Amino acid sequence: MKRFLLPISFVAAGLACAPLAATAQQKSTPAKQPTASTPSAIERDLDVFSNWVNDKLDRAETGVRRELPRVKEDFERQSKRLDSAIDSLSSQSKREYSTQKVRYQRWATKQDSLDAMARQPETASAAQRRLLHETVTISRARANELPELYLHLLESTREQRRSWSPADWSAASAVLERLNARYEQVREQLPLEERVRVRSLQTEFRTLEKARDVKDLMQE
Repeated sequence: MKRFLLPISFVAAGLACAPLAATAQQKSTPAKQPTASTPSAIERDLDVFSNWVNDKLDRAETGVRRELPRVKEDFERQSKRLDSAIDSLSSQSKREYSTQKVRYQRWATKQDSLDAMARQPETASAAQRRLLHETVTISRARANELPELYLHLLESTREQRRSWSPADWSAASAVLERLNARYEQVREQLPLEERVRVRSLQTEFRTLEKARDVKDLMQE
């Protein structure tokens, strides 16, 4: 039995010393300190701001103009936070922040200009040019040109009608009436198949116009 007591006592002594050694090791190991590469809160804010600017500059202009007031509020909120802690940014980050602000300001100025133009009353000639994708004097158009002009009007109507205001519909209807007036003058110069085509395009426009009227009545 004595041969077993001596080794067991050594084991017990070793176990008793182990926590002390671990404690000593813990005390001798210094706590980790933030390194120079750890991003600060203001640096992270700059990353968020840069991504936000890039996103706005990449988006389609039509949709952005509708959201412009909210976008400007977001810019003011983010830039105010960054301006208040600008001294915490590195020299490189300060340059990036300045560059992003300039990019945004140029973009915002362009959006304001486009918005102002969109709010100006459109002249009849400008509306016709926009809808037909070309400049043409309808009253002097040749007979063989009319089917394509009708088609251009219908293509614009199909693509844009969901965002049209009553003024846009009035402009499109006025262009159709001018086309119809010229068509009645020269229709006999067109072969039957082209006259059938024109009739189909006229009917489609009126169908889309009536569908819009019905939608407006249902919403009232």
